[in-house]
Amino acid sequence: MNKRWWSEKIRTRKQLGICLLTTLLLVAGLAWAAGEIMSVQVRVTQLRSRPSFLGSTVAEVGYGAQMTIKSKRGPWVEVTAPDGESGWLHESALSEDELAMVSGTIDANTGASSEEIALAGKGFNDQVENEYQKKHADLDYTWVDLMEKMVITPEQAEVFLVAGQVEPQEGGR
Repeated sequence: MNKRWWSEKIRTRKQLGICLLTTLLLVAGLAWAAGEIMSVQVRVTQLRSRPSFLGSTVAEVGYGAQMTIKSKRGPWVEVTAPDGESGWLHESALSEDELAMVSGTIDANTGASSEEIALAGKGFNDQVENEYQKKHADLDYTWVDLMEKMVITPEQAEVFLVAGQVEPQEGGR
């Protein structure tokens, strides 16, 4: 056997080793990303059956819920909720930070609702709203208050979009 044959064999083994190592790193990276945990950063959001705001609601999840990431598709994230339900959330509802209401190093016990907790986390609460309204007494929030009480189902939204010939850019219908 000649020297050239041995050097070719060694080069082939090195290439095979590099290819195998690259494949292992890729698989490990995908497995790590798939098991990533993110927190719900909004008061309440709907876990959807498909990556669209018009997908049917599978479950509702609240502020601070720890979601296990399964996959991503554009701005949509496929997740598994703590109760085992799986579905899709828009990335805007999620944070990489672990969100919890804490006081020092101990969880705080309060009578606050999840809505108050979410608003307080964003620096907004009933006291801030009342002070703002006092300073701006000339503003009328009647319509804002009415809109906050409105509930639009995904089916109603889809009818509206079809009638207006609107095609969503991301997620589709």
